[in-house]
Amino acid sequence: MKKFTHILTVLLSGLFVLIFSVWCFTGQTPDYSDSERRVLKSFPEFSFESFSSGKFAKDFESYATERFPLRDSFRSIKAYTRLYAFMQKDNNDLFVADSHLSKLQYPENPVMTSHATELFTKVKDTYFPDSKVYLAVIPDKNMYIAEENGFLSLDYKGFTQRIRQGLSFAEYIEISHLLSADDYYLTDTHWKQENITDVAATIAQGMGKELKDTYTENTLEYPFNGVYVGQSALKVKPDTIKYLTNDTINGLQTEGANGVYDMSKASSKDPYEIFLSGNQPVIKVTNPANTEGGRLVIFRDSFGSSITPLLAEAYSEITLVDLRYISSNLLGEYVDFENADVLFMYSTLLLNDSLSLK
Repeated sequence: MKKFTHILTVLLSGLFVLIFSVWCFTGQTPDYSDSERRVLKSFPEFSFESFSSGKFAKDFESYATERFPLRDSFRSIKAYTRLYAFMQKDNNDLFVADSHLSKLQYPENPVMTSHATELFTKVKDTYFPDSKVYLAVIPDKNMYIAEENGFLSLDYKGFTQRIRQGLSFAEYIEISHLLSADDYYLTDTHWKQENITDVAATIAQGMGKELKDTYTENTLEYPFNGVYVGQSALKVKPDTIKYLTNDTINGLQTEGANGVYDMSKASSKDPYEIFLSGNQPVIKVTNPANTEGGRLVIFRDSFGSSITPLLAEAYSEITLVDLRYISSNLLGEYVDFENADVLFMYSTLLLNDSLSLK
């Protein structure tokens, strides 16, 4: 009986491996992961050189791991087991705190922060050496939920101070005291537009402007499963995206984006991209209602997409630049800096991982 049990175990294990191997290698697994919002690894190209160097084996291992059948289901089982059965505080650096999904942002990476400040300084010296320059650092939501829930956290005060020192030419605008965890989506990294009107007013005031408009709040009909949903593999209630309108916003004209609110993105994998069509290299926003408001250039990451419509009231023209998608060496061909104020507005997430900035 014991021998039969051993044979049965081996046969069932072999059958399991055979079925899932055939499933994997017959190309029936998806090329794109909707939950993780990324393209999965392709079958590696075979050559004698790649085989002998071990590169083929390494790439094949990555391919097999990512294309394993029912991968998302197994990821969910692993996540729930770690967090709720074994009572681990995080799963692959992802955690739940105060109903928020989030990811550990620790430790500070001085190489990345230096890369960012050195690049910004180079851009300033090259294109607008005499312009008024401002700086606003956007804290990620871990500033408000990580340490108090027992998770490792950046020293945000020290982090911001070091960025300020690296960009000493810029006038700093403090906004962290205006934010709390509730101002961020539960399932995503980003802040909620309807909760940052005071942030916009403070940034405008710091640049010598005043915002007077009131807003109408609109609700997107599609659910918003933020980036942390797919990464965590947990089943959670989706967020709701709200967006603000008024006569000024409705009258804004855009170049480089499909409108201030791109409703073609509303049912996409990332509905947050309704704000100025998501990540674009250069976007110009023109305000016909304010012909004497001057010009502003904002160097920004994705947080800037949702706050820019609120700042537009104070300016005749705002140009958004995303250095992740356009090289700093090409800026002179696409951006007019003459007689423009400049705002560097970046999240701690990007500043601490700035390798994508070019």
